Formats: sequence, C-alpha cells, structure tokens
Amino acid sequence: MVECAEDDCDDEAVVELHIPWAENQVVCAGHARVIARQDGVVADPLEGREDAWP
Repeated sequence: MVECAEDDCDDEAVVELHIPWAENQVVCAGHARVIARQDGVVADPLEGREDAWP
C-alpha cells in the first residue's frame, strides 16, 4: 500500500497527479478530487486501483 503524499493523510494513494508546476504526486481519491480541479492537472488512476477513481 502506498500512502497519500498529502501531509497528515494516512489513506491509500489511488491516483497519480501530473502537476505542470511541481513534481507528480500520488494521492488518495479525496485529495485527488480537490487538486485535480486546478487547470493543467491530470489525474491518472494507479494500476490496479482504477475502481477507486471514477
């Protein structure tokens, strides 16, 4: 299990975020939903976790 990259979050990472102005991050679904709303951010589900990211 890979943990979410966000501070103080122990949830499992299910999405890799490709962020043009920073390094890519692997985050939980909750954080991905918020961060992926920013222009230019692309969210890709991690292999085997596609069911956790609609």
